[in-house]
Amino acid sequence: MEKQSNTFKPSDRTKAWNKRLIAARPARNIAIRNTFLIYCEGANTEPEYFNSFPIMPQANAIGLSRSGVSLVEKAIELMGKQKEIDPDQQVWVVFDRDVRYSDGKKGDADYNKAIKLANEKGIKCAYSNDCFELWFILHREYQQSALYRKQYYEKLSKWLTINYEKDGKGKDFAKSLYSRFENQLETALKNAEKLHNSHNDKEFHQQNPCTTVYKLVQELRKNLRR
Repeated sequence: MEKQSNTFKPSDRTKAWNKRLIAARPARNIAIRNTFLIYCEGANTEPEYFNSFPIMPQANAIGLSRSGVSLVEKAIELMGKQKEIDPDQQVWVVFDRDVRYSDGKKGDADYNKAIKLANEKGIKCAYSNDCFELWFILHREYQQSALYRKQYYEKLSKWLTINYEKDGKGKDFAKSLYSRFENQLETALKNAEKLHNSHNDKEFHQQNPCTTVYKLVQELRKNLRR
């Protein structure tokens, strides 16, 4: 007796009997995936960078044009308006210290309070001292000396052959940042974690340079489309 073949012809795909067989098959390798809600200080660079990660489902990064405590409080307010809290959802805030001579102790206090408030409310925090662009610098070199953001911008301008401060912070260019740095992501993760750990128990405003963006990126990478 001839053995029945399990191979279907391409034309069988649309037949009703085959559709029923496909529907009856048990689902395989289905995992609950996190959904990411990321509230950012910046309007372009951070949201466009995180939204470019090829994850499933797509990250939802939003620029709120707020910083420090103001950003965290707005995130708390928006979370409170959700009808249902998804237990698999990760809520993040992304902001930097932005060292300014005029801020002084008040600016340091706001920065520290923002991180502590986020932690108290169960919001994950990707903070950078002095600026978010430190994360990009760490893709190519281990930066242990504190710099002002203008110095970071100058480095990026040379690497990316663009006036980063003038033209590199627009929405269209920001959409290209993930692909421009993707091949050096492993280096950035190692450098950022090493730098963060080097500060031990210092107050947040004293951790300079430092960025915990690597923690958010590690979580995003767990959900990369395969």
